[in-house]
Amino acid sequence: MSSELKLIDDFTQLFIDDTPLIDTRAPIEFDQGAFLNTTSLPLMSNSEREQVGTCYKNKGQDKAIELGHELVSGEIKQARVDRWLEFIKNNPDGALYCFRGGLRSQITQKWIYEESGINYPRIKGGYKALRRFLIDETDRIMSNITPVVIGGQTGCGKTLLLEKINQQIDLEGLANHRGSAFGNTTTKQPTQIAFENNLGVELIKKQNFSRLVFEDEGSNVGTVHIPDCVKEKTSKADLILLEASIEERIKVSMDAYVINMHKEFIDQDQNSGFDKFANYWLISLEKIQKRLGLERYKIMKNQIDYALKQYQSTNSSDGFLPIVKSLLVDYYDPMYDYQIKKKEARIIFKGSADEVLEYLNNKSIS
Repeated sequence: MSSELKLIDDFTQLFIDDTPLIDTRAPIEFDQGAFLNTTSLPLMSNSEREQVGTCYKNKGQDKAIELGHELVSGEIKQARVDRWLEFIKNNPDGALYCFRGGLRSQITQKWIYEESGINYPRIKGGYKALRRFLIDETDRIMSNITPVVIGGQTGCGKTLLLEKINQQIDLEGLANHRGSAFGNTTTKQPTQIAFENNLGVELIKKQNFSRLVFEDEGSNVGTVHIPDCVKEKTSKADLILLEASIEERIKVSMDAYVINMHKEFIDQDQNSGFDKFANYWLISLEKIQKRLGLERYKIMKNQIDYALKQYQSTNSSDGFLPIVKSLLVDYYDPMYDYQIKKKEARIIFKGSADEVLEYLNNKSIS
């Protein structure tokens, strides 16, 4: 029976097609890292997996399998099969996997077939094979492409520019972080493993381009580390500087860090959204307290407290204008000036967003 059930080993097409996947691993494994378009529908709960694992160590595989069938039987088994079938109904072109493509995915596949007659494919080698494939593909594709890096002062609109380019990899988007002390979003960052997986998928989808545009980043974006093969290649790449006036930068920063952040927090939680927005600003400021110095920190904290009260009572964000300007001019610009001096030899072009887009277009990067 199991030898007749479908296996998928074309991982490239799997990721290019955004194939919906069932992850049959336990929730604790899923939380450590998975893939986009993947739904956690485990064969065993964390507790069941732990019991089976202990049994395997003490009594061997046969007894562990026997215990697994005891734990996942009757109504529990039926409920899990029903969830798989519901997923399959909505995603007939999907597939399933476990950690190594072994017993858990084979049992899941077999139970699905016995219940419905549907021969739903499983991934050959499971999660481990997919993960290894993405790591290897990231290395291979980065060695084959020529990166171009977009730099520029904080708030100049690098992310907005990237959104207008097809041949790009948005590291901050994949990391769900804007890459600074104020870079947190309203939702959690992915795990390191999930970030690397998602980056690998993006590179596979764009591997036919000879050149890809990246934003100028440090070694980390928030809590996630940029893979060495990406960092090494981009740190030596040609650098384009996006230029914008201080007025444009204040507008971009106000939109990103104040108005849109406020809206997202409120949209997520009407009751405590504003408190979370306030905490975001106060905690972000604390992160740079040492660099600011105690006096500057106290002044800015008082400004933020006032701006928050004004925003909450009058719905006006204007109190943040002097704060944002001060952060840009007095805090971020000196750091940027220091860093950019070390990269001057790599700069090949400077200009506004429209000028940069025209330059890239003339270089056949669109």
